Amino acid sequence: MVGRFITLEGPEGAGKTVLARRLAEALELRGHAVRLTREPGGTPLGERVRALLLERSSGDLAIDARADALLFNAARAQLVAEVIRPALEAGEIVLCARFADSTLAYQGHGAGLPVDELRAIADVATGGLAPDLTILLDVDPEVGLRRKAPGARNRFEASFDLDFHRRVRAGFLELAAQEPERWRVVDSTRHVDRVFEDLLGVVRAAEAS
Repeated sequence: MVGRFITLEGPEGAGKTVLARRLAEALELRGHAVRLTREPGGTPLGERVRALLLERSSGDLAIDARADALLFNAARAQLVAEVIRPALEAGEIVLCARFADSTLAYQGHGAGLPVDELRAIADVATGGLAPDLTILLDVDPEVGLRRKAPGARNRFEASFDLDFHRRVRAGFLELAAQEPERWRVVDSTRHVDRVFEDLLGVVRAAEAS
């Protein structure tokens, strides 16, 4: 059996965590075996890397964009080896909040690193694994950042300026335009229930195709 790999991407405040959880529950109710995970994280090693990369206290560290990219990919390599590939081989649907496209958007379009180099690093980390379906939860950065209380913001939300987040959003939209067969774009500025309806519709349409 071969499973299906679905990723949710988007700027900060797009609702990936909440919507991924709701989507996993909906798919389980339809009888699917679902493995819900996230990036960075999803494994003991990944969660340690996540704390280093995202905790606001890490803002005191001088983390170069290339170091960011390599750390994200280290956590990604462990997640693929320990969680994603075994679940796919068992025939499960793997639902992941963020994957390699986030590195292309954040460290590539946002921080200015060459996207081709980042793709090569991600290919090594994932062994060439790519999602079957990627859903971009699109939201204007000003809207998304307002959804987070100041004390709840991660390092990227608290330490990077609005122009950076605008470049990230533009990067996601460009990536989606380059691979329309894999990507679907959902407007995440609306109420979460409306967004979820569209999200579920996209996944059902992909199942039927």
